[in-house]
Amino acid sequence: MGDSRPVYQRIADDLRQQIDEGVLAVGARIPSRSELKRTYAASDQTVDRAVRVLKAAGYAEGQFGRGVFVTDRSPIGSLLRTGEAADSPFAARINGGESVTALLWEATSTTTAAPPRIAERLGVSAGERVMCTHYEYLADRRPLQLATSWEPLALTEGTEVVSPERGPYARRGVRERFAAIGVRVTGATELVGSRPATSAEAEALGCSPGQCVTVIERTHHTADGRAVETSDIVVRADRWRLEYRIAF
Repeated sequence: MGDSRPVYQRIADDLRQQIDEGVLAVGARIPSRSELKRTYAASDQTVDRAVRVLKAAGYAEGQFGRGVFVTDRSPIGSLLRTGEAADSPFAARINGGESVTALLWEATSTTTAAPPRIAERLGVSAGERVMCTHYEYLADRRPLQLATSWEPLALTEGTEVVSPERGPYARRGVRERFAAIGVRVTGATELVGSRPATSAEAEALGCSPGQCVTVIERTHHTADGRAVETSDIVVRADRWRLEYRIAF
C-alpha cells in the first residue's frame, strides 16, 4: 500500500526523524523551501505547512533572513513540587542537580470580573469581582513559567492581603497570606494538562506559537472545600519536566 499521509505530514515526519536520529543536529539548517520542493515534488504551500508543523512541535525555529534551524529540545531541568511548598511557584532544578535555583519574577495585579470558567473553579458567580495577578518567572536567567492567579475580593478586599505583591504580606504563599486574615487554607488541587501555546505565551517563554505547553490548574481551598484562590500555570513541555515529591 502507498503512503496515505498528506504530503506535508510526510515531509514533517521525515524531518523529525532526521532530527531525532541526529542526521540534522541542533543548530543545523533545515533544507530550504526549494530543496524540499524538489525532494518531495511538493508546492510552496505544502512545504511551508510542513515547516510550520515542525516549528509548532518545537523541533525548529526561524531566524530572520537566515532560514529555519534545528532547536535544542533537551530538558533544561525539572520543576519541583513538595508538600511544604505547594502554595508557592515550582522550584527549578537545572540539569539534574540537587540544588534548587532561585527564582526571580515580575507581577501585575488588577481588579476584574471573574470569567465563567474561573468563577466555577472559585465557586462564585460569573462576573464577581476578583483580584487577577499575572506572573512571569525566571530561573538562571531563563524564562521558566507563567502564572495567572485569581482571588475573590469578597474575601480580601479591605484587608492587608488584597494585593499578593504589595503590603506587609507581599510575595508570601497563599496559606500565609490568608492565615493573616483568619482564613485557614488546608489543601490544594492540581490538574495537569497540555495545549498549544498562544502567541503571547510563546513570546514570553521563548518558543513558537502553537508549540506544546504544560498547563497546571491549581486551586487552594479550606477544610470545608471553599476555594480561596485558583491559578493557571504554564511551562514549556519540551524543556521542563514536573517532579512531585510526596512524603508518606
